[in-house]
Amino acid sequence: MMQQVTVHVPASTSNLGPGFDCLGVALRIYNHVTLRRSGKSRMPRIVTGAARRFFNEIARQPFPFSFSCSAEIPAARGLGASATVRLGVLHGLNELSGRPLDRLSIFRLAAQLEGHPDNAAPASFGGFTTVRATIVASFPVSPRLSFVLLVPDLEIKTAAARKILPREIGRWKAVESCANACAIVAAFASHRYEDLAGTFADSFHQPFRAKLIPFLPRVIATAEKAGALGAFLSGSGSAICAVTLHHRDEVAAAMLRAARSTASRVIIATADNRGAQIRNQQSIISNRDAALA
Repeated sequence: MMQQVTVHVPASTSNLGPGFDCLGVALRIYNHVTLRRSGKSRMPRIVTGAARRFFNEIARQPFPFSFSCSAEIPAARGLGASATVRLGVLHGLNELSGRPLDRLSIFRLAAQLEGHPDNAAPASFGGFTTVRATIVASFPVSPRLSFVLLVPDLEIKTAAARKILPREIGRWKAVESCANACAIVAAFASHRYEDLAGTFADSFHQPFRAKLIPFLPRVIATAEKAGALGAFLSGSGSAICAVTLHHRDEVAAAMLRAARSTASRVIIATADNRGAQIRNQQSIISNRDAALA
């Protein structure tokens, strides 16, 4: 019987502007969640909640376990950190229980726990994902495309960022945002990344969340001027993500200058095309990334 398991779960940038709660990309930044069968220990509520949901789903008596997380992903920055913890716990318990659930079932549990699926989908399946309810499509992303993340020293809780959104927006603004979201899907699905230029503007959430991140419009405009295809608020923020095929260092430097704060940093990443991976004594090898090089 397996006694210990480590799950590597990628960060994600979600929404991509107009793809509110339905678009996301997995990134090569990871949280590493380790579970071990052992006596009871005090654990965060996010861990106990995921465990309770898992054991209820498989209708088995819970067993005691310990939890640890080696974190690379900044928390409360719109990079899917909470989704990685929940997925790490769910996948880890699934391994320790003999794999009663498949990957899709684990994703669905994580999305329910999150309250929205846009981070859980790419973190589960990798690549660029679209999600409608619990129906997911995943497309591999070429390493030619870089994601430049401005990460301010500013935490934003998703619940707080949702409270400031209006109940309604105008029809034509909604139509324009939907058109942009469709264009984003087409560009990623066809690997015609140049077509992403001009598609990240939206009216669903970014104009309202700019009240929490007043430098958002300035950073987006500066990133595009420096050569990015576009930029957007990552999830509910506070991180801002620029997407570029060229000059990623120049884009990063420009975003830092535009933030006008020494309390920000930049992370440059490419997409992760594998999603959550179980790592024990043997390493899992994937050919998806190599095929796109």
